[in-house]
Amino acid sequence: MNQILEKALEGEFKNELNFEIGDTIKVHYKIVESGKERIQVYEGVVISISNKGASKTFTVRRISYDIGVERIFPLHSPRIARLELVRKGSVRRAKLYYLREKTGKSGRIKERKGGQAMVAKEKKRQDEAIATKTAATKAAAAESAQPA
Repeated sequence: MNQILEKALEGEFKNELNFEIGDTIKVHYKIVESGKERIQVYEGVVISISNKGASKTFTVRRISYDIGVERIFPLHSPRIARLELVRKGSVRRAKLYYLREKTGKSGRIKERKGGQAMVAKEKKRQDEAIATKTAATKAAAAESAQPA
């Protein structure tokens, strides 16, 4: 039964996992308020990644006005507009729950060697993907606008 369910959910997912635990990311999240939709950016450190397949989630922690705030995002949610990698972190654990007790300098994560190059490469790949996506939508719009 479980294998049948996995095959059904195997289709094309919207977002891909381009980050690991310890990385700092920006999550561009769509919020609907009184019928209007806006995008809010949530930046923080990924402290855990859970589950697999369509139900994969990740937890992002940030400090807001000296208070730690954690938020769990479903990876393949249609409300996530974009995932942007800010910096790669060098960690040796699968879950970073110990950061909850740390404050100030002790709560920082070292940057991985070559991390800036990895971030630049990922940013370039995302920009190319967005450019091809917009070019395809413009071509489709122009094609549908021409009279037959």
